[in-house]
Amino acid sequence: MRKTGDILKIALIAHDKKKDDLLKLVEKHKNFFKKHELFATGTTGSLIISQIGLDVYRFLSGPLGGDQQIGSKIACGKVDLVIFFRDPLTPQPHEPDVSALIRICDVYKIPVATNRGTAELMLKSLENI
Repeated sequence: MRKTGDILKIALIAHDKKKDDLLKLVEKHKNFFKKHELFATGTTGSLIISQIGLDVYRFLSGPLGGDQQIGSKIACGKVDLVIFFRDPLTPQPHEPDVSALIRICDVYKIPVATNRGTAELMLKSLENI
């Protein structure tokens, strides 16, 4: 159980058609996110930095290995939660990497939100700690 004031390590990922949704979520909860350590895949991280002004450690783009890099951080105990807005209606060329990332979250019991509704619930629960 986290204590009030703990710094969370949060991974933020979004497929191309979901990037706007993720940016709106991060903007809405900017005061929460600025208190924590943020990681993101390449383009998503660039957008958060340029449009919202938060500090983000950027990995490679998802299709170029960024999803796997975040999975590695999870396996090493260096990510506390993942917000990954997936596009369920568009085939992804790196779908095996996406599946592996979700699997590693399950293996290490890392909460993962794959849509706005789940992310809002997750953030609401964390904001109240």
